[in-house]
Amino acid sequence: MATYCLTVARLQLALGHGARRLHVSAAYRAKARVSMSRFEPGSFVNYERLQSNVDVVRQRLNRPLTLSEKIVYGHLDDPHRQEIERGRTYLRLRPDRVAMQDATAQMAMLQFISSGLPKVAVPSTIHCDHLIEAQTGGVQDLAKAKEVNCEVYDFLSSAGAKYGVGFWKPGSGIIHQIILENYAYPGVMLIGTDSHTPNGGGLGSICIGVGGADAVDVMAGIAWELKCPKVIGVKLTGALSGWTSPKDVILKVAGILTVKGGTGAIVEYHGPGVDSISCTGMATICNMGAEIGATTSVFPYNHRMKTYLEKTGREQIAAQADEFSHLLVPDDGCEYDQLIELNLDELKPHINGPFTPDLAHPVSEIGAVAEKNGWPLEVKVGLIGSCTNSSYEDMGRAASVAKQALDKGLTCKAQFTVTPGSEQIRATIERDGYDVKKGEKNTIVTSFNRNFTARNDANPATHAFVTSPEIVTAMAIAGTLNFNPETDYLTAANGEKFQLDAPYGDELPAKDFDPGQDTYQHPPPDGSSLRVHVSPESDRLQLLEPFDKWSGGDLEDLKVLIKVKGKCTTDHISAAGPWLKFRGHLDNISNNMLIGAVNSENDGINKLKNYLTGEYGGVPDVARHYKANGVSWVVVGDDNYGEGSSREHAALEPRHLGGRAIIVKSFARIHETNLKKQGVLPLTFSDPSDYDRIRPDDHISIRGLKTFAPGKPLTAAVKHSDGSEETVKLNHSFNQTQIEWFQAGSALNRMKALQ
Repeated sequence: MATYCLTVARLQLALGHGARRLHVSAAYRAKARVSMSRFEPGSFVNYERLQSNVDVVRQRLNRPLTLSEKIVYGHLDDPHRQEIERGRTYLRLRPDRVAMQDATAQMAMLQFISSGLPKVAVPSTIHCDHLIEAQTGGVQDLAKAKEVNCEVYDFLSSAGAKYGVGFWKPGSGIIHQIILENYAYPGVMLIGTDSHTPNGGGLGSICIGVGGADAVDVMAGIAWELKCPKVIGVKLTGALSGWTSPKDVILKVAGILTVKGGTGAIVEYHGPGVDSISCTGMATICNMGAEIGATTSVFPYNHRMKTYLEKTGREQIAAQADEFSHLLVPDDGCEYDQLIELNLDELKPHINGPFTPDLAHPVSEIGAVAEKNGWPLEVKVGLIGSCTNSSYEDMGRAASVAKQALDKGLTCKAQFTVTPGSEQIRATIERDGYDVKKGEKNTIVTSFNRNFTARNDANPATHAFVTSPEIVTAMAIAGTLNFNPETDYLTAANGEKFQLDAPYGDELPAKDFDPGQDTYQHPPPDGSSLRVHVSPESDRLQLLEPFDKWSGGDLEDLKVLIKVKGKCTTDHISAAGPWLKFRGHLDNISNNMLIGAVNSENDGINKLKNYLTGEYGGVPDVARHYKANGVSWVVVGDDNYGEGSSREHAALEPRHLGGRAIIVKSFARIHETNLKKQGVLPLTFSDPSDYDRIRPDDHISIRGLKTFAPGKPLTAAVKHSDGSEETVKLNHSFNQTQIEWFQAGSALNRMKALQ
């Protein structure tokens, strides 16, 4: 802990002088306190069972297996009879545990309460991190969060106690770091209600981001469904060195695969270059794999993971992993659906953006590219930390750069902030300001994982770039994108020209981690007598009412609520920021539905025509008016609709406000599943160009639902306002179980019907 505090102090000294101040938030400070491991009975992987299942599947498939196949198939509910075909069949799996962050846990626990079940069937935990806003400083921010979110924390704590869920109190740290330090280990399968749950793949785990309804299935002891993933292999040769960091691996891969290139696949890293990457560095790579749409990412077990397990008090698991190490690496001769090869000796520092995390540039070229495209060169703000780059090593490398600036008498030219995550940055930016008005073009650089339009500061003109913490630090010192620390010079306070040395940071603390305060609440052995209170007058929490069942017929004369133009992430569908406080209240949070989406009719945001009144209004307002008048509706969208966060509110809100179908060119995996879980039809144009045939004032009837079956397309009868009609073929990915969810009105309705 002392070494970590020195690291932060160096950042403060080197970069916090004068008008440009350094901010260290509560959730980030808490991360430094590696927590004492919290294990429950049954929370360890049974390597013997894993071995047995893998043996059955290997004999059936009669071929070498990839690492991800071993872990996934090793968790099959019925390995003897499960149909297995990558990219086609649905697997029924038995994950080992569930983890939920506080913003998504509210709706997950509300759904679990609605299920009527007395207790969770697998080890599960709630982690309070997302609701802490970075505004003033660690101690003050934590105290304010506890006060402002008291009702929500009390709900999560009491619900956890009643239903057998562990509770990590506010101030414990970032969920993904807590998982890495306590619950992730080689061979485990964990699902989490956060899209960056794959962070645990850095410790040889299969960790998958899901919506709350999926978490409820697992907590209820129901076999969890996942389409059998394809496997993308990334072979690493050479070794990382100098300014090149683990972040550059995923930035490069994102540039190759794009934001949807990993959809339906697990990215599996292997090869001799793996051993040059720290365990937390591997976690960084897996974490940002969410930005390419991957189901998850994973690394093979090695000595780096063993050391990390030992440093975090899990020597017994390390010994078991050694014994079963053959299970925790890919078989020789295994085949990948796609293979990417990266020579780490040749890999250079990268920076991706703006506006999308897959627009990759070498740092050496970004200045020229920015000038050519008219992107602002001046860096207004540098932000480091987040769930992607918040390790001991990350901060050490950034501090080593900062120390050099301090030794030369330099201060930071850009505002510089150390903070836990992009969800909370808006408040900091709004408070501190940096002389940029909304709509004014400006540039920021971050070590985060996402850089969607307006995500960081609500300004759609902000050009946000993602890179490593050390490159963020260097650019914040220089104050410009047009700075390559490998070749360019800075001017010291005395006028001397100098170059920054390559950064260095200890992988792990020499004196082990300090467990810090005990912030974990064990659930009692029997919580059945406990009461969970939700006030009917609350504006933060609301008990759920079941959605209506399918009527038994086709969906006729649905109004097009909005035809969305271009990228539409879950941020566009259900914004975070000030809306986080309503994550447990479905009706209130539905007031943010699609307020960030671009309307194809007028290129406006949150401005569309109400065809019942002829007036223009916000998307949620028009949707509510349609619902009140008995008019159901559809949304029409573009490619990779719903990419980004795992937040199921982006599916719950349309269902709550009268939406029956979302028709797009293609979906992101988690969002498509979330829609199915809530009884909404996620449908894709058989011919993507049919998107252009839909008009904002159309009415659409969805036909074929009486004979709804897996693999059988549906039909959209499109009626235009001029009286003309045309037919569009619609595909879907429903299996029979998912069709039953739709017919019951939701997966939760179906679960209750089967009890």
